[in-house]
Amino acid sequence: MILPREPDMALSAGLFVIFLVVLLGPFLVRRIEHNLEAFLLSMGFLAVTLDAALLTVTAEAADEILPNWNLRLVEKAIVDPLEITLAVLVAGLLFHYGRDRLGGLTDSMRKRVPLKAFVFLMVVALGFLSSIITAIIAALLLVEIVGALKLDRRTEVNLVIVACFAIGLGAALTPVGEPLSTIVIRTKLQEDFWYLFHQIGRYLIPGVIALGIVGMLSVGRREGAGDPQAPAGEREALADVGVRAFKVYIFVMALVFLGTGFTPIVEWYIKFLGPEVLYWVNTTSAILDNATLASAEITRGMAPLQINSALMGLLISGGMLIPGNIPNIIAANKLRITSKEWARLGVPLGAAMLVVYFMVLFVLKV
Repeated sequence: MILPREPDMALSAGLFVIFLVVLLGPFLVRRIEHNLEAFLLSMGFLAVTLDAALLTVTAEAADEILPNWNLRLVEKAIVDPLEITLAVLVAGLLFHYGRDRLGGLTDSMRKRVPLKAFVFLMVVALGFLSSIITAIIAALLLVEIVGALKLDRRTEVNLVIVACFAIGLGAALTPVGEPLSTIVIRTKLQEDFWYLFHQIGRYLIPGVIALGIVGMLSVGRREGAGDPQAPAGEREALADVGVRAFKVYIFVMALVFLGTGFTPIVEWYIKFLGPEVLYWVNTTSAILDNATLASAEITRGMAPLQINSALMGLLISGGMLIPGNIPNIIAANKLRITSKEWARLGVPLGAAMLVVYFMVLFVLKV
């Protein structure tokens, strides 16, 4: 892809405004919060339309996805969400018909294991298993197990957020876990299956375990104090399974358009930054598709520190807000977690993790 060498100031300003609207809109306008999928899709349309109006771009290869309206982009937006949506639909049906059995298994384990120990094991196990069963299935397992625990609303939300951070980190250990790891290993770096495990596993594994401890501490001493009216405790109708899958489809489609629409910003400003700056700039992954950002930033020949800083910035910030990662989207939709509820813990927890990992990467130089 060949963009003009000099940044277009009008386009840059317009995309920056869209970024702010996407970031702040769900917190400031309740109607946006309740129609988040349609809102993000409309912002994606607007970003791509702005590119088409103000940007002249040529492709180096016939299969390039250009940051403007074209058949390749439309095809990608239609096709890319299908695999995720199918996984959500199939898993949702399995959980719908097997919920009593899963709930019984959870109750049986709870009788043998103290609540705090159970929560620790659940968060850590789902974090690591997500690299094998995918982050999507891990997130669906999470909401079913948490629902069976019958916790109070605030504890339930906090636990889900912590666990989604763990799933987001653990899924990156293999190319099976999530789109970001698949793109980095198979498309961008063309490395072997265990490349990311060896490259950033020493950061991800302790992080998942630490999040298990955070999850354990987030659970109060009282057990079984859940709100009987809480969404997690309700019997989900079969139609709700299909509605959730459709919403995930629209959400992923929106992320494709947003990621493509913001390509000029990545190409002009982000991809040439030093590792320390790149680490912090990648906090934009809180609202943008981290796989798209990784695809634009990661290239063969980058120094290990550049790769590590870019990936860790993307993976950590992906847990801070609902649009940042697929597990967040699934869990928030299933449990009706609002953007404000998520940000109340997600932002400070993510910020603390970013500071810790910055010290590890650039001060301690581990």
